[in-house]
Amino acid sequence: MPESLAKPPARVVEGARWFPKDLRSPSRARQLLREVLARAKEGERYADCGELLLSELVTNAVVHGPRRGTLIRVVVRLAEEGEGPLRIEVHDIGEGRPLPRQVGADEESGRGLLLVKSLASRWGCCPRAHGIGKFVWCEIPPAVG
Repeated sequence: MPESLAKPPARVVEGARWFPKDLRSPSRARQLLREVLARAKEGERYADCGELLLSELVTNAVVHGPRRGTLIRVVVRLAEEGEGPLRIEVHDIGEGRPLPRQVGADEESGRGLLLVKSLASRWGCCPRAHGIGKFVWCEIPPAVG
């Protein structure tokens, strides 16, 4: 039987957790991300951008999502070798699709999805496969250097 020169599939480090819909959840979600990145080789190359975009997506779910008292699910995934993009997903029960919007220079908020759009290599919004709601996701390349 001939030997294969194909590279074996990368092992993935992943973390997932439910958070309450409150203003402390972005901070708690960043802690989850740090735990996952600590388990991946060169995971620190994703930390700055990953923490920023995760914070934006969780904050959007908290501030703009429906009903108080519901939960938000955060999933972060990265190849163990620190190759490829970091994937972040934020699940909530909302049905609407978030859209980046232009904001005035004097407005204090509203730039979160513009940051996601400009810093992520890809991003989008999908209905959840099981249950109600949607998830907003983004993929972040490693920082160079």
